[in-house]
Amino acid sequence: MNDALTYHCPRTEQLALRIAGERIDYCEIRERGETLLVHSRDGRSADDLHKVNSITKSVLSLLIGIAAGRGEFPSPDVPIAGYFAEARDNPDLASLTAGHLLTMTPGWDWQEMGDWHGLPYPMTDSPDWVRFVLSRPLVRPSGTRMVYDSGSSQVLSAILQRSTGMTAAAYAERHLFRPLGMEQYHWPSDPQGVSVGGFGLQLRPRDLTKLGLLVLQRGEWRGAPLVPREWIAESTKPRFRGYDNIGAYGYHWWTLTEDNAERAPLSPSVAFAVGFGGQYIFVSPERELVAVFASALGKKKFLPLKLFREWLAEN
Repeated sequence: MNDALTYHCPRTEQLALRIAGERIDYCEIRERGETLLVHSRDGRSADDLHKVNSITKSVLSLLIGIAAGRGEFPSPDVPIAGYFAEARDNPDLASLTAGHLLTMTPGWDWQEMGDWHGLPYPMTDSPDWVRFVLSRPLVRPSGTRMVYDSGSSQVLSAILQRSTGMTAAAYAERHLFRPLGMEQYHWPSDPQGVSVGGFGLQLRPRDLTKLGLLVLQRGEWRGAPLVPREWIAESTKPRFRGYDNIGAYGYHWWTLTEDNAERAPLSPSVAFAVGFGGQYIFVSPERELVAVFASALGKKKFLPLKLFREWLAEN
């Protein structure tokens, strides 16, 4: 057996061999305290910094939960107008809340999964990302439909910074990464110095497992509360129908749904974070299961999701 590939049951062996044939840099599966599979594409894959892309959004959600528990972030029901002149001066944004941003239901015109081909480049090409987002015209009532939106994440990062006096990167260093023993990371900023809320974070693939275990343990780490238990429950709750090939959406976390017309939440439940190119953190509390993938799959970005679904159904 390859030293970089270990597994502990026949069904996991089949999954491991399929993973080994793809451009998956790292995979780890733990269930009920046992490590079922570890795959590292080479000797560096587990520890080299890896872009986790939109898993950044789910990490941001954990930070917001920490800040909310410390009284440093507003309730999801609080309007964002108190933080931005652009929102105060625009009557259409008067009722827009942090909760709308967390669920990606602000209602503004955002073509990230349409004409922008999966990239928010009109925002990233602008000189002021937050101002660009808040200038988008509303095309539907807030809180009615989830539309994938990295702009909402950028505004949330700005609110976190204004509420705490620290960038998301600095806040994570103090309140999340350091407590988890995550010593290496890179988190870029926009032109105004706001940590990028929706993408760009680089982490060691093996540290994705720590984030999954934190969610599995309902926000506790080594017996001490790190993220409020209530926030873990609220953020991983399916709130809006997302996209049929992905799942339902909560507070910057997804939930797996049945592969049928009804798209009801899968049972046992699976919450997950996902990033472009095949980055995943899967968490199933009932099964005490965490599975992570760090990949370089390009257009085959949903392959780990497919493999995980198949493996889960067989167990």
